[in-house]
Amino acid sequence: MGESGKREDYISWDEYFMGVAELSARRSKDPSTQVGACIVSEDNKILSMGYNGFPKGCSDDVFPWTKIRVEEDPYNAKYFYTTHAELNAILNYRGGSLEGSKIFVTLFPCNECAKALIQAGVKTMIYREDKYADTAAVRASKRMLDAAGVRYYQYLPSGRTLTITL
Repeated sequence: MGESGKREDYISWDEYFMGVAELSARRSKDPSTQVGACIVSEDNKILSMGYNGFPKGCSDDVFPWTKIRVEEDPYNAKYFYTTHAELNAILNYRGGSLEGSKIFVTLFPCNECAKALIQAGVKTMIYREDKYADTAAVRASKRMLDAAGVRYYQYLPSGRTLTITL
């Protein structure tokens, strides 16, 4: 404890917001990739959250979550139906502008989400993983983010464990 009696082991803002993004990802029903996003104002207020899932009214019991038998039926791929976490976070926002905001995401965004983030006015992106770094979608995303002046950096885990009992 410090002189004031304040607790010293509280989590940082980055830990907090990445934790919210991680928790949001747990709502996704995608069996292979769960992604979460948390949009934050310049003064560290949570503005919106999102995770990868299907649009309202599109049952996740009916639409496909996999790529099984895609060769036989190209419409049997989740990619046609899934809304990514970043776009969901933008669409879930009910306030005014997102200009100048930050987004915490568990996976580096694809080119389509990068376009939406740029257009929405997001200025900083903190991502956890970049496992698709060598794909055309992520290379294009980085090219656009760089051109638009969106700052991005990888979240560096502190290594601390936080247990939440639900």
